[in-house]
Amino acid sequence: MANAFDTQWTCFDVGLEGQVAHIRLNRPDAFNAMNRAFWNELPAIVGDIDDNARARTIVISSTGRHFCAGMDLDNFAGIGGGEGGDGARTVDRWTAAEASREHLKSLQDAFSCLDRARMPVIAAIQGGCVGGGVDLTSACDIRYASADAFFCIQEINIGMTADAGTFPRLCRLIPQGWVRELAYTGRRLPAERAREIGLVNEVLPDHDAVVAHALAAAAEIAGKAPLAVAGSKAMINYAREHDTETALEHLRVWQAGMFAGPHMAESFQAKREGRAPQFPDLAPVRRGM
Repeated sequence: MANAFDTQWTCFDVGLEGQVAHIRLNRPDAFNAMNRAFWNELPAIVGDIDDNARARTIVISSTGRHFCAGMDLDNFAGIGGGEGGDGARTVDRWTAAEASREHLKSLQDAFSCLDRARMPVIAAIQGGCVGGGVDLTSACDIRYASADAFFCIQEINIGMTADAGTFPRLCRLIPQGWVRELAYTGRRLPAERAREIGLVNEVLPDHDAVVAHALAAAAEIAGKAPLAVAGSKAMINYAREHDTETALEHLRVWQAGMFAGPHMAESFQAKREGRAPQFPDLAPVRRGM
């Protein structure tokens, strides 16, 4: 896999600021709509940073007036045209449905990579966060928004059900009544109300301020022991999906294997000496053979 920081991407700018990876959506003229390349590039970037432990935290921000306008409408070309074929092969409605299911899984996985990443992912949101933008940001660990930001489950407005991750995640982030109202009406949720109901952690005055705040928070997290941060994310994610007793058992297993006494000792020593602690980075992960 190519180094995420050395590759020229068509939809993103990717940089490293200290120990923070900064991924910026970079199609402002198209309001950062998610074209076909987007769905391949985002998991490739995040997967490389995660597998190779290239950073300790990730910030996702955007460019231009809006964070993301959702799915690029060009991706819907041909939908509704009835059954068809590819070359000499005819595809009936049932086999086409099965293939569609697998395709949708690939789209969902493009956002699930944020949830699965070992390091925290912080979203800095300005302007509109629409459709797939809600899917993306709901898969992040922390969300900050500018005062002009708004969220919209746009899919209902174009005659479809949101399907890339919004509902499974939003129902764990905000009260279900709010999810239902947004899903059924397609209304905009303003930034301040999003903060009030817990979707975003903080509202900042403008785009520059929200990005600076996200980067500062990411840098603060990056100064903590990476193993402890990764363990906290893993345990929070596990607890979200399981009952209390099962989650407690999982935590006991984690601590039995990965409790790091030397990392704690370094924390105490650094505090006594009035310096920043020095921790080992996460180790790269080997995938497959």
